[in-house]
Amino acid sequence: MFLEGRRTPSKARLKSGGNRCHTCVCECVCETSSSPADAFTREGCSLVSGSLEALIQHLVPTVDYYPDRTYIFTFLLSSRLFIHPHELMSKVRQLCVRRRRECRWPGRTRLRKIAPKVLQLLTEWTETFPYDFRDERMMRSLKELTHRLASGDELYRKAVQQVTQGLIRKLTALSQYEEALAKINATLTDRLAVLKAKPQSIQRDVLSLCSDPFTLAQQLTHIELERLSYIGPEEFIQAFGPKDPLDNDKSCFGGHKKAGNLQTYVEWFNRLSYLVATEICMAVKKKHRARVIEFFIDVARECFNIGNFNSLMAIISGMNMSPVSRLKKTWGKVKTAKFDILEHQMDPSSNFYNYRTALRGANQRSITAHSSREKIVIPFFSLLIKDIYFLNEGCANRLPSGHVNFEKFWELAKQVSEFMTWRQVECPFERDRKILQYLLTAPVFSEDALCLASYESEGPENTMEKDRWKSLRSSLLNRV
Repeated sequence: MFLEGRRTPSKARLKSGGNRCHTCVCECVCETSSSPADAFTREGCSLVSGSLEALIQHLVPTVDYYPDRTYIFTFLLSSRLFIHPHELMSKVRQLCVRRRRECRWPGRTRLRKIAPKVLQLLTEWTETFPYDFRDERMMRSLKELTHRLASGDELYRKAVQQVTQGLIRKLTALSQYEEALAKINATLTDRLAVLKAKPQSIQRDVLSLCSDPFTLAQQLTHIELERLSYIGPEEFIQAFGPKDPLDNDKSCFGGHKKAGNLQTYVEWFNRLSYLVATEICMAVKKKHRARVIEFFIDVARECFNIGNFNSLMAIISGMNMSPVSRLKKTWGKVKTAKFDILEHQMDPSSNFYNYRTALRGANQRSITAHSSREKIVIPFFSLLIKDIYFLNEGCANRLPSGHVNFEKFWELAKQVSEFMTWRQVECPFERDRKILQYLLTAPVFSEDALCLASYESEGPENTMEKDRWKSLRSSLLNRV
């Protein structure tokens, strides 16, 4: 009636002692694990589909039942395609109150039977999806529910306080991060304006600041891990928006940007690509341009060794941009063997087979790691988004019966939970403020300015390039 599933081969084992899930016709393994990603490697609930109401009931604990962590993560991740988070919280609150009343034990004993499990559910929600609580309606429902749990018992008051304080810390950190990004964006300028005001011979470049490829790769990894850490798992779902006619209420994603931190991270990739191209094209002398190219090749190799595939791909993309790749005389002075190896590793053929093999190797190293350095896995982010997008598009959110296609969301959650593990790694490298500031704020050429700088370095080779060069000189160099 409510939920459809496949029976797991082993006997159901519930955290509370072995009863079957209260609304589920399948048996579930409902144990806790250290993270959602860990839980996905074990045997989980074989739930296939169900009505939205039944799925919500399956989320809310009872006296003798607590949902599997994989189910909690998967449902909270996917539910926003069908219901506002604040509406879901309201339903959860109502069910919790009702189930407390249904307990056969009196008064405080009744509270002690259900409160720890409800607090555990709220803890998992606030820790894994804290951005849901930027909505005042969510905070209001949370306060109402926790007030009921905390009333009359000092032990639960302390637990509720810990949940609330942890959530406030996360939301405060997000606000500070957004403010810092706003300041960085306010300082960004067009490199062309700098060039017109300052001779190239006395301009600062990356080699004047850092000549060690490993150090630069470390600082790039700092930026990558920081920006990854602020991407909420729900952003992968919200980025694509509702696709079913029944799920066409875009306001389900709330008033804040649907995937702001995800978009910020994509913009960082683009900035790094343009910064690499700018550093190469702004060099006046051919010998210096070749040196810059070789330096970035070494940086890219160090990124690969670290497990920072996103910076690696951004650097390769920058060097493959047309204004850089056309500099044949410059490339003639470059030892390209190392670059060829890196390009082979990131070759897009066979659906990035070589990269995916390297990623699996890095992930395995991370799982068995004994140090933070070995735990680093920073995926090529655009490809990760593409994989999740096609998985989302490949299956309907609902089945013809109207039930939620939960089998699809198991797969989505599995991919997102792996990302969640990667983003939790703390960068083990020492921060260099000057290098970080340069990487984040150094002005870069626009696409047109890159083309112009390239033609100024190595002249046009055909009529089309000559016409383009004249047009760019006229439009860019004559700007006020």
